[in-house]
Amino acid sequence: MRYISTRGGLTPSSFESILLGGLAPDGGLVVPESYPRCDASLIESWRHLSYAELAFEILRLYVTDWPESSLRALIDKSYTLMAFGSREVTPLTRLDEQRYLLRLSNGPTLAFKDIAMQLLGNLFEYVLLKRGEHLNILGATSGDTGSAAEYAMRGKRGVRVFMLSPHGKMSAFQTAQMFSLLDQNIFNIALDGVFDDAQDLVKAVSADLAFKDRYAIGTVNSINWARVLAQVVYYFKGYFAATTSAMADREGGSAKPPEVSFCVPSGNFGNILAGHIARQMGLPIRRLVLATNENNVLDEFFRTGRYRPRLSNETRQTSSPSMDISKASNFERYMFDLLDRNPDETRRLWTQVDEKGYFDVSSDQRWQTQLERFGMVSGSSSHGLRIETIKEVYARYNEVIDPHTADGLAVCKDYTEAGIPMICLETAQPAKFADTIVEALGIAPPVPSAFQHLQQRAQRFCRMPRDLAMLKTFIRSNAPAR
Repeated sequence: MRYISTRGGLTPSSFESILLGGLAPDGGLVVPESYPRCDASLIESWRHLSYAELAFEILRLYVTDWPESSLRALIDKSYTLMAFGSREVTPLTRLDEQRYLLRLSNGPTLAFKDIAMQLLGNLFEYVLLKRGEHLNILGATSGDTGSAAEYAMRGKRGVRVFMLSPHGKMSAFQTAQMFSLLDQNIFNIALDGVFDDAQDLVKAVSADLAFKDRYAIGTVNSINWARVLAQVVYYFKGYFAATTSAMADREGGSAKPPEVSFCVPSGNFGNILAGHIARQMGLPIRRLVLATNENNVLDEFFRTGRYRPRLSNETRQTSSPSMDISKASNFERYMFDLLDRNPDETRRLWTQVDEKGYFDVSSDQRWQTQLERFGMVSGSSSHGLRIETIKEVYARYNEVIDPHTADGLAVCKDYTEAGIPMICLETAQPAKFADTIVEALGIAPPVPSAFQHLQQRAQRFCRMPRDLAMLKTFIRSNAPAR
């Protein structure tokens, strides 16, 4: 398996050579030359594997330059009962006849980002020790990515983490999770602005190839390919869990494998992109339902063909803050596929975004054709709707859900089909968003014992304006050069 850039400027490269990086040298995103195609019998042979075993079978298709024994050991080290509190790692809960919740929040920071980050930390350490090198991770977070990355990388040999977050725009729990980490290799930067400003700075640093090389800059944001790849696994795991009874009812094994749909709360498009990849690999996914909040740039695209990222002052601060994003980095990978993997057209569209602030493909016949072929649809939620959904789910199922998951369950109602399981991806535990839960239910969500009194702990962070030169100076002051 070799890797290329969505904009065509990367010589086909090995997994190890692209693992530690963010953007490709041409400003595009790294993608595999092709997606491995798995037939129904191969997929079915994975049904009863443990999470770690399933992850190995999928990742080995993409990581072909490492000894399989090393890859297996790193995966086994990542997906443990101690790390995730469940042997299933991502257990499935049935809500009713049609809808399920795929539990993705059992990791160390109570969010779905842990599933990829725990593996990424071990992959990074393996490569750095093998090469005798160090890495300075630069990332941006709207809430959950930052804490998941920091908990995965804290204490890792050869790794420093510089994490930017929008000052005052995360929940109190999310902020305390990150800023209370006092490990010497963790640096939190509270940026005056919104998430998109932080993400733009990360991209600007990555685009300075001389600085990136001198200070060994890498990334754990979802622009990192390995992070997206790790997320592909739980789509397969969720599919198997939801179709066990349907497979048992098949006669003689000749019937078509059952289909499922997934609803995915999405901000930076990485989570649902992993579902797209699973579908391209052959997993029988009927629909991928993208759920946004009031920052509905992606919903607008899927409904109209027009993609217009909002300016910082147009990006709204909402009660599902991890999705307060208007520039979805991973969307470029999806558009690359929608454009028949044409790097020239992909580069042209993102040049239009840079110059005009938008692109519009509604007149391109491939837009509607490919949307239907890829099975992706969308919808958006609002504060009132997510509050009402939290209330409804608690009253009907005695389940307390976080506001992002509520956005997903609210949107998926429009796309639920008889006989097709609808699996909504849970994004985080409700304890991370106590104010919204109290508003909806009048009670505080339970807080896991490891995070009792979290907000009373000492915090360490640096506040910074949106200034690229200042960010580079801060990195120089705290990171060794090569």
